[in-house]
Amino acid sequence: MSRIQATFVALAAQKKKGLIPFITAGDPSPDLTVPLMHALVAGGADILELGVPFSDPMAEGPVIQRACERALKFNVGLHDVLGYVRTFRQTNATTPVVLMGYANPIERMGQDAFIAAALEAGVDGTIVVDYPPEECEEFGVAMQAAGLDPIFLLAPTSTEERIMQVAKVGSGFSYYVSLKGVTGAANIDIDEVSQRIAAIRQHITLPIGVGFGIRDAATARAIGSVADAVVIGSRIIQELENTPPEHACAAVQTFIAGIRRALDE
Repeated sequence: MSRIQATFVALAAQKKKGLIPFITAGDPSPDLTVPLMHALVAGGADILELGVPFSDPMAEGPVIQRACERALKFNVGLHDVLGYVRTFRQTNATTPVVLMGYANPIERMGQDAFIAAALEAGVDGTIVVDYPPEECEEFGVAMQAAGLDPIFLLAPTSTEERIMQVAKVGSGFSYYVSLKGVTGAANIDIDEVSQRIAAIRQHITLPIGVGFGIRDAATARAIGSVADAVVIGSRIIQELENTPPEHACAAVQTFIAGIRRALDE
């Protein structure tokens, strides 16, 4: 059982919902990435989602695009991100870490080399936005053979065929994009999300995490009532943008602690 799977089993036993915060590796500066990861865990995160900076993101809204641009100014790449995870693992051997990014850096490294490096660093899973499940079955099989979880996105427009393909190839959890748009968008329709999750559960037994557009405790609580986990990213990046670097860790820990309390109420 992978760390991600074990985490969801433990959450279900406690009748709790998962909290999955996102930060972009290298933002606001490389030396803050690992301290921020620990601060998120201290605030109540169950799984960490670590963004791999990329110059041409297609799913990120302007907030996370700015985070990528800041990280790329420090020349932060996939090798650096793996190094951050390796350092994090020196003092945290339990919290799952999922890398979220795009295919180009993985393809440049080579899939087999990436899987080996990710396993060695202590990564638990990946969300690769432009790896559709029907085109990367071999990657999914290789990931699972190494004990890593390939996690795939589902959207309001996903067909039944796509849902079944994710059920076949994915593991760990499934990531449902709550709206037709980019990260950081607003106006989530909770009823629509609930209906779509019910339809997805007809084919997928994996836990379902919901992201895109979750900005505050009230939205997180509402989504938590219908999903197994909530993913929150752009709002954390905004917190970092509005906070001096020396107070960044305290600010994100406080923010995530508020979301944690809302989910547990």
